[in-house]
Amino acid sequence: MNINLSFLQDLLTHVGNRARHQVGLGPSQSGSEHPLARLTDNCHRLTESSGEASRIMIAQRALEDYQTLNDDERRAFFQLLADEYAANEDGIHAAYAAYRESPDNACLENLFSACEPKRQSLLRRLNLCPGGTYEIVRMRADLLKVIKEHPELKPLDADFAHLFASWFNRGFLMLEAIDWNTPAAVLEKIIRYEAVHAIQDWSDLRGRLDPEDRRCYAFFHPAIGDEPLIFVEVALCKGAPDNIQHLLANSGQTTEREADTAVFYSISNCQAGLKGISFGNFLIKQVVQELQRELPNLSRFVTLSPVPGFSQWLSKAREDEALEVSDLLAEQLAQGDWVEQDDVRQKMAPELRALAAHYLVNVKHRSGQPLDPVARFHLGNGASLHRLNWPGDTSHNGLKQAHGLMVNYLYEPHRIEQNHEAFSRNDNVVCSSDVKKEARQGANTLEKDKRAVEKDTKRIAKKDAKPSARELEASDERSDERSQTS
Repeated sequence: MNINLSFLQDLLTHVGNRARHQVGLGPSQSGSEHPLARLTDNCHRLTESSGEASRIMIAQRALEDYQTLNDDERRAFFQLLADEYAANEDGIHAAYAAYRESPDNACLENLFSACEPKRQSLLRRLNLCPGGTYEIVRMRADLLKVIKEHPELKPLDADFAHLFASWFNRGFLMLEAIDWNTPAAVLEKIIRYEAVHAIQDWSDLRGRLDPEDRRCYAFFHPAIGDEPLIFVEVALCKGAPDNIQHLLANSGQTTEREADTAVFYSISNCQAGLKGISFGNFLIKQVVQELQRELPNLSRFVTLSPVPGFSQWLSKAREDEALEVSDLLAEQLAQGDWVEQDDVRQKMAPELRALAAHYLVNVKHRSGQPLDPVARFHLGNGASLHRLNWPGDTSHNGLKQAHGLMVNYLYEPHRIEQNHEAFSRNDNVVCSSDVKKEARQGANTLEKDKRAVEKDTKRIAKKDAKPSARELEASDERSDERSQTS
């Protein structure tokens, strides 16, 4: 790596220890007081303290105490931050009244200051100590684990996200190439954080980093040392690949000179506490620039991406009777026999591809964007939906999430901004003509199913409807005739 982040982290720790020494305080003492009580007290002291050296010491002790808390105690601490470190309501009203009387910049600044929760200032001061940034990121990861069951903590999470948007903006991120010579401590984290296609062992990792046709890049932040924020794995190929198993099994088969396509086949976010902080768009665009400079013969940049929501959507749509699928497709998706049977796959392919294209192009999230999260990510970055690949991933996870479907998203450097604008303004899904055609076929199939359901509903309703008085009278007459005949 170009920058020795471990050395920088050690230097910051040394500065922190010097600060302790300057104020005459050593390491925190365990004592008999409960860690949560000490943490609460230190947070109060931290907001009151004015000396820089003492703030660093108090912040470090507070974070050390936080690490000793159990889950219930951490939840209690989050509740304390949400309740006791909120903005002062009376202060907001007073500042707003002053601004209405005199709407100048000074009053506006006072209003902004009054609206800011006290916990934002507290988190900034906790960030002063060595390693504080990483510990606060981990703290938010703990918060995210409990926030679903405790929605009252959402304002606290908004404060974390607000601060992280500044602390982790693009200007602080460092792009580093990861290869087989990267320090082992970082390589171990790459194995651990890989979230798309699991790395089995060191040999598997070497196959992804060492060959001539493989690359890996990661973003780092100077305040958190050798912890990667996000990384992308790249394969250099001749043409766009359509199957991940084949891609992973054939590393080292293409020379740099032969390759015309760079394939982004795995993007993994590493820090759960940074959820919602976007790094991927910066990462891909910068890696494209790096590869163009290094290998000018590359003419195409694509992904080989999963479709993690397809299986769930298809199942739900069938359960809700929003669509019907053929008996063959339903049976094979349930049993999975198609994986080993070429003739069965060929019969299934047109229907499954049409449904998949419809899902990616037409099925929307409540935001108005595509329901599939990976589609939202790449289309939002300025890519276009280039090609459906089925079967593209026959791993257990690939079958479970998407019935083996994978997608190529195409990044064309001269069209990235144009595509991004079309998507961000109008939610336009830019896609190839082949995908458009398949999406129309899928939509037409669903429309036929809808009309058939409506027709059946009307027929059943008509059959079950209460007969009119005239129909009852005619029925009685026929009944009388049958009685007289018998």
